[in-house]
This record gives sequence, C-alpha cells and structure tokens, in this order.
Amino acid sequence: MNTTYSFEIYNNTSLLPLEWNSLAVDNIFLTREYLEVLENSCPVNMICHFIGIFNDDKLAGIVITQFLFAERLESFGERDQCLKTSVRNFAFKNFASHVLFVGNNMLTGQNAFAFDQKVSQTKLIKTLHKAINQLKKDLKTSGKKVHITSIKDFTSEEIEPLQAEFKNNYTFSTQPNMVFEINKNWNSEQDYIDALSKKYRDQYKRARKKADGIVKQKMGLADIKRYEDVIYDLYFHVAKNAPFNTFFLARNHFSFFKEIMKDDFLFYGYFIDEKLIGFNTLIKNGNVMDTYFLGYDETIQREKMLYLNMLYDMIAYSINQGFSEIVFARTALEIKSSVGAKPLKMYGLITHSNSLINHNIAKLFNYLEPKTDWQERNPFK
Repeated sequence: MNTTYSFEIYNNTSLLPLEWNSLAVDNIFLTREYLEVLENSCPVNMICHFIGIFNDDKLAGIVITQFLFAERLESFGERDQCLKTSVRNFAFKNFASHVLFVGNNMLTGQNAFAFDQKVSQTKLIKTLHKAINQLKKDLKTSGKKVHITSIKDFTSEEIEPLQAEFKNNYTFSTQPNMVFEINKNWNSEQDYIDALSKKYRDQYKRARKKADGIVKQKMGLADIKRYEDVIYDLYFHVAKNAPFNTFFLARNHFSFFKEIMKDDFLFYGYFIDEKLIGFNTLIKNGNVMDTYFLGYDETIQREKMLYLNMLYDMIAYSINQGFSEIVFARTALEIKSSVGAKPLKMYGLITHSNSLINHNIAKLFNYLEPKTDWQERNPFK
C-alpha cells in the first residue's frame, strides 16, 4: 500500500492541527504555546510560518520557519566600525537581506522540526524540501524574494540526512553551542564550587565579592510589565553591541512570554538601590535548562562582574532544581568556557537563490559571518 506524504503551511498558530503538541513532547520550542509567543511578540523584521507534514492524513512532522527581512533593521551589530563592516552591511542589504531560516534564529540547537520516529525520515525530509520550495514561491508572490535559505542548527549526526536531500547546499559551521553538563553527583552549588580548580574557585570568590550590594529578584508578570521600558533598554544595549545581529526583539516580548509560558519561563532582575541594572531569562525545556536573552548596564557590568555572576546563578539554580544540562548557546564563548561549559560544534545548510552567488557561497558566508578566536578553558580539577 502506498502512503502519500503531503504538507500544509500555516501562518497562524490558531490554525495548527489539534495534535500538533503530540510531536513536540521533547521540545518546548516546538509547542503551540511557544510558537504563539513567537507569533505575537516576534521581532519586527520576522515572519513565522509553521509547517505540518502528513503521512496520509496523520500528522507526522512539525516544522518552524522564520523569514527575516533586514531592511527593517537599523544596525547589524556595531562592534567593529571599519571598512569590512560597511562592505558587509552593503553585501548583506543587497544579497542577503531576505533570509528564510528553517529553524529558530533566536535559539541555538535543533529547534527546526520534530518527526514521528515510526515514519520514514527520508520521505519526511523530502516532503520538507517540497514545503520549503512552496513557501519560497508564496513569499515571492507576496513580493518578498528569498535570497538565502538556511536550515539550522544540527550536530554532525543530525545534519547527515539533510545533506543527502539538500544536495546543492553549502554545509557551514558557525560558533559552537556552549553546553554545561551537570554532574549527577552534584546536589548543590557548593558541590560545583568544590569541583573547581583553585584558579577558578578564586575567580568564583572574586566575582561573588564584587556583586556585593546587588539584589537578585525573581520577577513575575506584573513586575516585568512594570519595568518593560527599562528591561528593553538593558536588552537593546547588549544586542546592539553584539558582533552581528539579524533581529531585535519586540518590546512586549518578555511579558508576553511570561504570560503564555508561566513557570516554564523564568525572569530574574538584578537591582542596586531598587534600580534595575540587569536581568537574565531561563526556559525550562524538559530536563534541560535553556538560557535565553539578558541585558545589563555596561558600566555596572564591568565593575560588578555582573555577567559572570549571572552565569554562576544560572548554574546554581539548575543544579538545585535537578536539571541535567544547561544550554548556554553562542557568544561570549570564553567566559562560558571558564565556568565549565563545553563547545558543541553545530552545522547548518545554506543556499542562495542566485546560482552565481551560490557557486561562491562559501566565500560570501565567511564574509558575512564574523570569525571568533577564543581559548577554551577547563575550570575543573
């Protein structure tokens, strides 16, 4: 008996099939609730689509895509104001400003799709390919031509079946995902501190001492709403100074997130004399803790080693709550490494709509993606 594979593209979470969440049991970032957060408070330059893949009439795959159009952005990161930046911005605006991500550009890791394990993965990936092509046609019809298509973020094993299907795509690897494995024998923050070598125990003590006078507070929905503008300014300051940025969050992003995701979304504010000077956010994803966006006042950050203290706080909380690992994501690789996170190499696929550019995509990609040199640390005994 021949089974037929089909797909449906949704531009609204209210249209998703009722059984959608049954395939998202292992990943909160594919659930209807999280996708609703994304849809209602996503960056101004992003349009989300959701794809259902069907095996006969049964839902067998769920997919998220994000279309980013960079002309709505004022800045692609302001760290290195030199010729290379202006050339990169020009190249970005003219050849790479319309990017279709299969996956989630706001997170690190495989948050692109989930498939029913009992159904042929090869056929599901083939159907996914057809769905992506259809989505590109739909976007073009509405006046939005896709320059670049990127499928991200996968480990070396996860990427193989995709490479087999998307043959003319260039396989790239960007900054690694920094993952912190929590030792099964640790029951408290003290166990973590005891496992550190002397040098890094001293770093811990120094950071904690510097944070004197800072009050950390778990913030609920009402608090987040009350401080919305300050929160946004603190977030925006950090995002704007990142080496490369393809989006900025909506102002209501955190409050909407809290409203929908409730206890699965944690928001911590850091105060000095009752003034909010920093915040960080965490998302509970099964037995994994995902770190999300943060923000801080740069002047206080340096003096109080605020960022490092936030990392220690996230580790302490995750150990106390019995999580098995923390996804620290990309950026600030060295400091994350200094607290014990290890790099996990991630891969993606990329293709350009212009065949000449696609032929030289490796060069273009290396130009658009800033290189980072960093030294891995091992803080444990």
